[in-house]
Amino acid sequence: MRRAAWILALGLPLLLAACGNAGEEELRQWMAEQRAQVKPRIAPLVEPKKFVPQAYTGEGAIEPFSSQRLTQALRRDSTQSTSNTALIAPEMARRKESLEAFPLDSMTMVGSLRRAGEPVALVRVDNLLYQVRVGNHLGLNYGRVLKIDESELTLREIVQDPTGDWIERPASLVLQERAK
Repeated sequence: MRRAAWILALGLPLLLAACGNAGEEELRQWMAEQRAQVKPRIAPLVEPKKFVPQAYTGEGAIEPFSSQRLTQALRRDSTQSTSNTALIAPEMARRKESLEAFPLDSMTMVGSLRRAGEPVALVRVDNLLYQVRVGNHLGLNYGRVLKIDESELTLREIVQDPTGDWIERPASLVLQERAK
């Protein structure tokens, strides 16, 4: 048993040394062939845009921190505030209607009809049915009904834009048909 272990211990390294370089040379040859066949494609660089310097023309302009500049800004703000006030002032002065307590997205138009020749929209809010006519107000953004069709109620809302100015925005409620 010891003799077999010694033969195995001496014979195994000899066997491994015999198969060492034969496959490696074949592999190196294959790699060299592959490198010769593959040509890398490099896209040409785009020419950079030519820089054209601009002359400074602000010498004759108003200085940004002068009192003249401040006066112009105050005039512009006062004219904007009067136009904003003209748009929102009538809405603030009138009495609110019951449907102005609900957001527009919580309302659904469920039908329309004609009463005394006038179109009337049926609007459902919190499982209650309301009759809405042209000129009525609804929604949280001072919405006023402009037109009622068979399938749509069109209104305009007054909202603030990102700069704080009051602007008019169109909105609508479309007839919601219940699936049977």
